[in-house]
Amino acid sequence: MTALAHEAPEAEMSQQDLDAALFVAWQAAVDKLPEGFRAEIIEGSIEVSPTGRYSHSEIVNDLRDELVVFLAGSGHVARQDMNVAHSGGILIPDLLVAPKNALPHVTEDGVAIRAAGVDLVVEVVSRGHDSITRDRVRKRRAYARAGIPLYILIDDYDDGGTVTVLSEPDPQSGVYGGEARVTYGEAATVPSGPARGFVIGEAITGPARTAAP
Repeated sequence: MTALAHEAPEAEMSQQDLDAALFVAWQAAVDKLPEGFRAEIIEGSIEVSPTGRYSHSEIVNDLRDELVVFLAGSGHVARQDMNVAHSGGILIPDLLVAPKNALPHVTEDGVAIRAAGVDLVVEVVSRGHDSITRDRVRKRRAYARAGIPLYILIDDYDDGGTVTVLSEPDPQSGVYGGEARVTYGEAATVPSGPARGFVIGEAITGPARTAAP
């Protein structure tokens, strides 16, 4: 993973100008990325990371398959590989839930869906210190600041595997006030929103990990 942070030049620039410059740099980075990599703007830095390993993709796809069935007829859908925009940031969750008709929430340039139109995001933690810290710390803050109601973190590398459901975001502090954490093999239930009652259990995560998969 690499990061490119923006620094203010000697002549003071507005935050809007800085965000616009960072977005231009992000677009240039995206255009040049080799297959299997993605770029996000997280807390003022462009972060480039590889896509997940097989075990990571398997969890994401199993989760999406189950959510598609659960959400059928609700007016909401599960999506992968979709940009989420908020206050100069571009985040790409492993999975999100949003209205099926999301056009009112799409940015004017068509690049992303605004965070205000997203009900739930999921990240499946990848191996490596940078990846783990990004999902557990930086993206946790970023999603809370964006006001996304629910952030679900599926983490192979925490105590044999855990699912954490974060709720009650405070955009000012970048903190989720609600947190429910269970180990693999137990059931984590979505508490609110269009996916309310959806259960993430062993059928999706697999059993507790005894070694890095």
